[in-house]
Amino acid sequence: MGFGIVAIAYIVALLLTISLIFFVIYHVSEPLQDKFPYSDNCIMSLACSISNEIPEQPVLSPRSGHIFERRLIEKYLIETGCDPINQQPLSAEELIEVKTSPLVRPKPPLATSIPAILKTLQDEWDAVMLHSFTLRQQLQTARQELSHALYQHDAACRVISRLTKEVTAAREALATLKPHTGIGAAQPASQAQDVSEAPTSDKSNLQEEVGLSEQVIARLQERAAKLTDERKKRGKTVPEGLAKSRDIAEYRQIASLVGIHSPSVPGILCLDASKATPERIVTGGNDKNAIVFNTQASQVVAVLRGHTKKVTRVVYHQSEQLAFTASPDCTVRVWGIEQAQCASVIRAHAGPITGLSLHAIGDYLLSSSADGQWALSDLRRGQVLVRVTVEKGGSLQSLTCAQFHPDGQILATGTVDGEVKIWDIRERRNAANFTHGVGANQPLTAVSFSENGYYLATGGADGQIKLWDLRKLKNFKTLTPDVDRANSTYEINDLEFDQSGCYLAVAGSDVRAYLCKQWDQLAVFTSHTSPATGVRFGPNAKSIITCSLDRTVKIYGSSANEEGDGPSNTQT
Repeated sequence: MGFGIVAIAYIVALLLTISLIFFVIYHVSEPLQDKFPYSDNCIMSLACSISNEIPEQPVLSPRSGHIFERRLIEKYLIETGCDPINQQPLSAEELIEVKTSPLVRPKPPLATSIPAILKTLQDEWDAVMLHSFTLRQQLQTARQELSHALYQHDAACRVISRLTKEVTAAREALATLKPHTGIGAAQPASQAQDVSEAPTSDKSNLQEEVGLSEQVIARLQERAAKLTDERKKRGKTVPEGLAKSRDIAEYRQIASLVGIHSPSVPGILCLDASKATPERIVTGGNDKNAIVFNTQASQVVAVLRGHTKKVTRVVYHQSEQLAFTASPDCTVRVWGIEQAQCASVIRAHAGPITGLSLHAIGDYLLSSSADGQWALSDLRRGQVLVRVTVEKGGSLQSLTCAQFHPDGQILATGTVDGEVKIWDIRERRNAANFTHGVGANQPLTAVSFSENGYYLATGGADGQIKLWDLRKLKNFKTLTPDVDRANSTYEINDLEFDQSGCYLAVAGSDVRAYLCKQWDQLAVFTSHTSPATGVRFGPNAKSIITCSLDRTVKIYGSSANEEGDGPSNTQT
């Protein structure tokens, strides 16, 4: 009984003690709430702009209006002396202290105590925050500088590209202003006669003539006799598989090859097709390059770079993978197509080269020039065999075009005076002369021999195509293509007979095909947007290939050619 009373007394005493403790806590905490009201505590929610922590000693920067922890901003000012936000000059004396209720900090603990370790970690954290803030600012500045540098680099590249194009265009314009005749627009007589006054290259660079040996003459005669016999055997029969005239009349564009030459200096000036590999062609352009192109695969086979001026004449070897190019830079270059390398450079002239033709033997090259000379060169050795000067009335006659006869014993040259001169190669003498038009002193722009051996076609700046009979030495037919524009002359840039001698193609203001003997116009192709500068027939005249100043090569043929073995789609 006594034990129970004692237990109850202890319980009552414990309850009284707990009540007393709660009473004391309540009365002690009430004055603290009066001393530190909630509104004052809100001040402490301000964050330092550097560490994003509530500052113990907040200060205000008069430069940016931001609040910082005093110790952090003072460290920053010691290093930089400027406001961290806007980089304006700022000193520690200018900082404005923000009045807040002071925080009661504990007494300094010993260095080995946990509070001291925490203080050390806090100091390290402050340093890390300060360094991180500085790195963020430096990163932002570096990004801005990099962006500015990239914009400057892009602008500089654009300016360099524009200036390069302008310089190239200016050089081409200067080269154009130097009068010379070649493939291109026909010139008036007053301009054409200035060709002889065009600047010429240093004559000291010209190769010496090695002479036309008896061995070479014998080869020429032997080849001519063989070709003449073959022509007689063929007689008047039409080759098997030759396209019919009604088929050519229905030809339409089956391929348009774009982007073969550089777009910065547009314009394709000349064209030739390979007889050994009919799918390959070679073109020369204003961009100073010659391009060997596969029309079936629609891909570039070789880019022939080396001329310092535009390429105005190209020839594809009849049986080998060789190409020959000529330019106003006064050189003829021999190229190995598979290697895309120049095998030799022939310097036979002191003026712009205007004509290029390959002998039927395949070893000799004919070239004509505005310097008033034609030359025969050995392409295997890169040597000039003979050089013949063309004169009239004691003065030089600038030449505009040249071509070998199919037999290879004679050749024809055209002059700026509109004359056609026939030359005997063996004796290097002028065998006959024709005048392209009565009293018309306008340049001859193109010549082409027919495979039959006795027809010669000439085209001039007067817009007429004349057919000459070499047996009678007279003009027997004149073709005058009509033009749509009033008071305009048809432009003639190239002429080409097919291998059978049955058809004649003309490249100029447009592209036209004629039937020989009757000389009926079979077709007119007007898909080029600029004058056509070159034309060639495909095998058996099953296609017609043209090039133009509009930077395109177009192929015309029948729908069967397009669906079968014809060229593929347009290359862009």
